[in-house]
Amino acid sequence: MVYGVTGSGKSTLASRISEKTGLPYVSVDDLTWEPGWLVVPFEHQKVIFTEICEREQWILDNAYGHWVEVPLKNVDLIIALDYPRWVSMGRLFRRTLDRLLDQKLICNGNRESLRGILSRDSILVWYFRSFRRKRARIKAWEQEGRRMLVFRQPQEAEKWLATLTNSS
Repeated sequence: MVYGVTGSGKSTLASRISEKTGLPYVSVDDLTWEPGWLVVPFEHQKVIFTEICEREQWILDNAYGHWVEVPLKNVDLIIALDYPRWVSMGRLFRRTLDRLLDQKLICNGNRESLRGILSRDSILVWYFRSFRRKRARIKAWEQEGRRMLVFRQPQEAEKWLATLTNSS
């Protein structure tokens, strides 16, 4: 499971790990957002991710707080992206602006909109609301002794990724 703050690069890294190892990657956002930016009910999310995490192999690019215990029961390794705020914030702003301009489809056919970016439910607002909580969760997992790799800089993740092969 790849875990980190919003904008840290979880989905990109999870996808790249999947490409290098052949392990199946599951985009959490694609299974938690319906068209029109409607949230899949949390109980249904929990059912979906319980089924995924009961499989022998999987890579998730996040774990929402409403069901974070589900992957933790079966996870072999947590890849934590604990980057400085300026790194994740910069990535998030750049990604959000790119998506607004190119209108790329994301999360089950949704698109970024100026109205959405400026709303109280914006991904940018969510970043500030969730940053400390997600970083605290990483630290707590470290203290619990979970099997983790914690990357504090993107270069560390890149160096580790370069070591992976299909038999990793």
